[in-house]
Amino acid sequence: MKKLCETVGFLVFVQGVAGLLHVWLDWFRFFNLVQKLPFAAEYPVFVSIVLMVAGGAVMIAADAIKE
Repeated sequence: MKKLCETVGFLVFVQGVAGLLHVWLDWFRFFNLVQKLPFAAEYPVFVSIVLMVAGGAVMIAADAIKE
């Protein structure tokens, strides 16, 4: 369960980074989930930052899980 939480947190964090790179540098068009969601496409920078923080929080919280 710990590895699953770490993996999910990492993937969410990477989505946030990919969203910021897409907005700022126009990279990662194929991997960016933020641009494909209709409710998130209006505020891509804010949603990307929230994804990065949430991913980091999930990865940190995964350390509290006992195996």
